[in-house]
Amino acid sequence: MTDTTQRIFLSYAGPDQAWAEWAGWQLQQAGHQVELDRWHWRTGDDFVQKMNLALGKADAVVALFSRHYFEPKRWTREEWSAAVALRGRLVPVAIELLNDDDIPALLAGTLRTDVHGLDEAAATSALLEAVHGPVPPTGPVDFPGAASADAPTAPDAQRPRLPSSVGLPEVWNVRRRNPDFSGRETVMGQLRTGLLSGRQAVVQALHGMGGIGKTQIALEYAHRFASQYDLVWWVDAEQADQLPVRYTELADRLGVAKSDAGSEPNARALLQHLRTRHRWLLVLDNAEHPDQIEPWLPEGPGHVLITSRNPDWHGIAHQSDLDVFTRTDSLAYLKGRISGMTTEHADLLAQDLGDLPLALAQASGVLRSGMTLDRYRRLLTTDTARLLQESDVRDHPAPLAATVGIAVTRLADDGHADAVALLRLGAFLGPEPIPTAWLETARPRLATIPGDPDDPMWLRNALQPLGRFGLARTDYDAFQIHRLTQAILRTQTGPDPVVAIRDDVTAVLAAVDPGDPRSPADWPAWASLTAHLTAPHVTTALAHQAALRATFSKAAHFLICSGLPRAAHDLSAALHQAWSTDLGPDHPDTLTCAQFLGHATVELGDYAKGHLIIEDTLVRRRRVLGADHPETLHSANDASTNMSLLGETVEARRVQEDVLARRRRVLGEDHPDTLTSAGNLASILNESGEYVEARRMHEDVLARRRRVLGEDHPDTLNSAHNLAGLLNTLGEHVEARRMNVDVLERRGRVLGEDHPSTLASASNLATSLDALGEHVEARRMHEDVLERCRRVLGEDHPDTLASASNFASTLHSLRQYPEAAGLLKEVRASYVRHFGAKHPKTELATRNLATVLIAMGKTHEAQQLTGRKSDKGKRRFGRKRR
Repeated sequence: MTDTTQRIFLSYAGPDQAWAEWAGWQLQQAGHQVELDRWHWRTGDDFVQKMNLALGKADAVVALFSRHYFEPKRWTREEWSAAVALRGRLVPVAIELLNDDDIPALLAGTLRTDVHGLDEAAATSALLEAVHGPVPPTGPVDFPGAASADAPTAPDAQRPRLPSSVGLPEVWNVRRRNPDFSGRETVMGQLRTGLLSGRQAVVQALHGMGGIGKTQIALEYAHRFASQYDLVWWVDAEQADQLPVRYTELADRLGVAKSDAGSEPNARALLQHLRTRHRWLLVLDNAEHPDQIEPWLPEGPGHVLITSRNPDWHGIAHQSDLDVFTRTDSLAYLKGRISGMTTEHADLLAQDLGDLPLALAQASGVLRSGMTLDRYRRLLTTDTARLLQESDVRDHPAPLAATVGIAVTRLADDGHADAVALLRLGAFLGPEPIPTAWLETARPRLATIPGDPDDPMWLRNALQPLGRFGLARTDYDAFQIHRLTQAILRTQTGPDPVVAIRDDVTAVLAAVDPGDPRSPADWPAWASLTAHLTAPHVTTALAHQAALRATFSKAAHFLICSGLPRAAHDLSAALHQAWSTDLGPDHPDTLTCAQFLGHATVELGDYAKGHLIIEDTLVRRRRVLGADHPETLHSANDASTNMSLLGETVEARRVQEDVLARRRRVLGEDHPDTLTSAGNLASILNESGEYVEARRMHEDVLARRRRVLGEDHPDTLNSAHNLAGLLNTLGEHVEARRMNVDVLERRGRVLGEDHPSTLASASNLATSLDALGEHVEARRMHEDVLERCRRVLGEDHPDTLASASNFASTLHSLRQYPEAAGLLKEVRASYVRHFGAKHPKTELATRNLATVLIAMGKTHEAQQLTGRKSDKGKRRFGRKRR
């Protein structure tokens, strides 16, 4: 690297990529090393990390200032302060006229170089001078607004041009730019990179379902990079046999058409002309037949952009499989179109619409016309097809409902009866991917699928047209239908076919055997199945199917075990209501469902409501099944555990001792259920202060579980977690730390980083570190666990409150008393609301808050809080073990 060469990081907004390419090329020509990144500083990006990495390598950051660059929510004042203004050398280059109001106050006074309005020679000189001082012109340059009489040489044809404000290319037939276009910056960057990947004709195909925004992306690309082309021509390619006619129009515009020749010879003349011409873009919109399009693809040094529903462009074009909006893009779109819409409401609507761009556009139009969001969401559930038939979206030929209907009609008219039947079957499953193995297994029992059930190619022959018509996304082992396409198809299906289709859906789901819902190894298979079982229209329609009752119950059990209590609660509640009506409240299946409903309710932190459900289930099971039945003992165990959570330790101990004695007699010493009761009793003894006996029992249960279940079984890890917590209570912090490190690593690997049990282990490890004097690391861990608990469990969940309390303890150790007091006041107020002032959790929070207040010198406030005189000596800070 010479003395004048610099490592330059080029920072820009996505819509200004053409400017970034031009500036990067010019800086590279001047000998600099340029890092041209494509990030856009959106909410959710790790801005500081990215900027730190860039600044770590860069001698300078060239920032292309524009209104796009300073759009709200793309970055924050704090991030600029930390990552740019105080860390690196910033070289601002304004690429459009900006007022002081356009630039954040932090940067308003920064000297910047203006290149907008200059010709290319002057702009290049200004850019290079901004980086390293004045430089002379290196030779003649082309101004982007001037038409060149001769075709440029190959190297010149490849270099980016200065984006010109003079106007559009001379040869241009693209309709107006969509002012509402937003998002898709990653796709736009990938598309530009793909088209720049070769010197000869580069053909890029954007494919995806109808309404996903293929045409809008192509339109935005054409406008955004218009300055880089001399010719941009848009062709409606839906009718492939009309391509010669469309090409003749361009040939005539370029002066290469012959009036006495037909459309095909003129089209051939155009293709020959494009072989020798540089800087052209041809957009083939809605091209659905690759084999018919291929003979008409140009081969010259230009770009072809194809939009299509058909994914089968292999061997013809570079393919980009276009998906729905990211949720971030959906939120930005909705909030930009609908004045006053909150992030929460936008998120709910985006979820309902499956982030489909056309559906979001239609919804925006309807909501702006006066319909309330609540009413729109209700209609979306009850009258989907009618609602999605309403549209004032410009530049789209039909609303979503009509788009789906047209595609299905074409599918049927082309003789694909098996594909239509498979599509309608898939519409009554959930919106998640449908494994093809399910259909292969259930095929002999599917009455609505025509053809030979023994034909090994039936599924391939049915799926291929669905992908070609853009009605489903197909993969080698699954296919997926968008939720709105499903809803439209369901509303368009008559009552008689619905009965037969639901029977087939039942056959498909009943044939799936994901394994043990308690085993983490089987959880991926259960997650795939449960995603369909919990879809509201599936649960409602199939809850009454006897063949699925066992599958539904196991799904609820899986959701509890895998740390998804809200989903478990909602599924169990719907099933319990249906089964209580169909089977009666005392039927064994209804009671099993009630057991999981009670368990899920407790896991959500609603101990009082969970107590009512669990007690009712226990009474019914004792009457129907008997006191010693394993299911009755399940309910009795749950009742004892919940009593302990409610602070009723004495009664919880009595019930659990009875359950343990019965399970030992009925099931044996080493049965997993017996070990569960023994472990729960040990935890109750710990809460009661009987540490010696609690330790003996925990150690015994841990040894048995390791032998019976294995080291990594969730129950084994629960025992190790509980023993580590007790050791910390006993002051054996070094051993507690060792065990907590081991359990945290195993739980993270087996259960996942955000599973509630994993978070509990992280909290306990932080507590051990604090006890060992490693307060700074303990604070970091507690802060991280608390943030994740709030996100995963909610602000007022008991586990979240326990984490906040333990975090406050570490803050107390660090003498950060005001922050600790603020946390504890929130914790105590939540405990009072949910459990009352006399609950042990509330009393512990009260004592801890008083301890912090005393440390702050607020003895009188502490006395008022506790109702008694506080000693002035050092008080021990109590912790809540999770």
